[in-house]
Amino acid sequence: MPTVAERMERRQVPLYLVAIGAGGIVGITLPDAAPTLAHAINPTLAALLYVTFLQVPAAALLTAIKNGRFIAILLALNFLIVPLVVAVLAEFLPSDQSVRIGALLVLLCPCIDYVVVFSGLAGADSRRLLAATPVLLIAQTALLPLYLYFFLGSDLAAIVDVGPFVEAFAVLIVLPLVLAWATQWWSAAHRSGTHFVGAAGTSMVPLMMVVLAVVVACQLPRIGSSWSTVLAVAPVYVCFLVVMPVLGDLISRRAGFDAAARRAVVFSGATRNSLVVLPLALSLPPGFDLAGAVVVTQTLVEVIGMVVYVRVIPKVIV
Repeated sequence: MPTVAERMERRQVPLYLVAIGAGGIVGITLPDAAPTLAHAINPTLAALLYVTFLQVPAAALLTAIKNGRFIAILLALNFLIVPLVVAVLAEFLPSDQSVRIGALLVLLCPCIDYVVVFSGLAGADSRRLLAATPVLLIAQTALLPLYLYFFLGSDLAAIVDVGPFVEAFAVLIVLPLVLAWATQWWSAAHRSGTHFVGAAGTSMVPLMMVVLAVVVACQLPRIGSSWSTVLAVAPVYVCFLVVMPVLGDLISRRAGFDAAARRAVVFSGATRNSLVVLPLALSLPPGFDLAGAVVVTQTLVEVIGMVVYVRVIPKVIV
C-alpha cells in the first residue's frame, strides 16, 4: 500500500494547483497580510531547497561541477540566446519605462533557487543545475548592468543595485547546502540521522505547496490597481515560457545531452530569478512604481507555468 508521501507525489500537480488557488484566495481576501507573508518566502524556500539538497550527495555535486560542457551550454542559452529572445519580446512591451525595466530585470536573470526543485520533479539532472548556480549568479550579476545599458541606456542602467543577488545566493543556496551536507554526514555516522533524512524526504511536496501558496498570497496584492499593466505584460511572459523550452531542447540536443540533462537546460532557460529581482525592482527611485508589479506578474505566470512543465516536459523530452 503506498504511503501518504507516495500518494502526494503521484498527485503533486493537482496539489500544486490547489496551493496556488489557496494562495490567490488569501491574497485577494487578506491583502493586508501580504507584508507579513513576504517575510516567509525566503525561510520556506530555503527549507525546500535544504530538503532538495539532502538528496544530492556531496560527491555527486563535485562531479557535476567538473562538467564544463553543461555549464557552457547553460551560459550560452541564458546569456546569448535569452537576450536575443528578450530583444524580440521587448517590442511588444508597453513604452512605459518602469514597465520595461521591470520586465527586462526579470527576463534577463536566470533562476538560481527553485529551478533546482522544479527541474528535479520533472526528472531533470538537478545536480548539474545546482552545481552551475554560482556560475549563473556571477554571470548575471556582471552582465545585467550591460544588458540594461543596451536595452535602456546608461541613465536607467545605473539605478539598479545588484547587491540582492549575492544576499539571495548566501541565504537560499549556500546556507541550505552547507546544512544539507552536515545532515548527510550525520546520517552516515548515526542511525538517527538516517531516520531524519528519510522523514525530511517526505516533506518535499508539502513544502512546495507552502512555497507556492505563500508566493502567490503575498505577491498578488502587490499588483494592486495595475491590472491593465498585468494584462499587457502577461502574454509576453507566456510567450517566453513557450519559446524557451524549444530553444533549450534544441541547443542541448545538438550538444548530445541525455534526456535528464536536456530537461535541466530547458528549466534553466525558462525559469527566471523573480524572487531575487523583486527587491531590486521595489528599490527603484520614484517614478518606477510599476516595475514591482511587472516582476510580480512574471512570478505568478511562471509559477503556473512550472506546474505545467512538471507534467509536460517529462513526456516531451525523453
